[in-house]
Amino acid sequence: MINKIAESIVQALSRVKDGDTVLIGGFGTAGIPVELIDGLIEHGARELTVVNNNAGNGDAGLAALLKARRVRKIICSFPRQADSFVFDELYRAGKVELELVPQGNLAERLRAAGAGVGAFYTPTGFGTQLACNPDGNAKETRVINGKSYVLEFPIHGDVALIKAEAGDRWGNLTFRKAARNFGPVMATAARWTVASVYKIVELGALDPEHIVTPGIFVSQVVKVERVATQAGGLKQPV
Repeated sequence: MINKIAESIVQALSRVKDGDTVLIGGFGTAGIPVELIDGLIEHGARELTVVNNNAGNGDAGLAALLKARRVRKIICSFPRQADSFVFDELYRAGKVELELVPQGNLAERLRAAGAGVGAFYTPTGFGTQLACNPDGNAKETRVINGKSYVLEFPIHGDVALIKAEAGDRWGNLTFRKAARNFGPVMATAARWTVASVYKIVELGALDPEHIVTPGIFVSQVVKVERVATQAGGLKQPV
């Protein structure tokens, strides 16, 4: 019998190892799997490459992972905002690497990994510093129908940590509004996907037309309590 429901976050994250590439869902503070990130900190894995839309907010979630010095490199599209002080300090001190990727390219590179696409051409970034690899060498370019494009490669993850609204024992997931963001493409791009959910429902309870991420892309489902975040990062059950 297929049953992907994990007894705990510790069990769900048991396969994470030092040096892994970890895809972490979320857009700003929407859809961040905070409980899974906290579990990753407790797990102790180091030298991680983290892929996320941004580089953390305040001192919780992804910022806490950075502050714990578990991240070697971050790949994101929006590293700096008013409360990205943890990343700012580490980056200025040369203690974390950054690969800046335009947001559309980030989403497509993840999607390409899940779809089995070897590489793709995009006009985004052509003629800018973003048309260079992290080592400074220029990326391959091509003119197609009179328009210039840059060659980009997929981003594969060893592990994906995503936040969903509900799931069943087969791993089928539904999402809530903007919390959906990068979760679905990250689930397809990783070898091992862990999803936190607020509700675990009986098999067949999810409308097939409403399932966003099929269970084939999900390795473990773990239930967490819904909380509200107050000023200062404090949480309380709701």
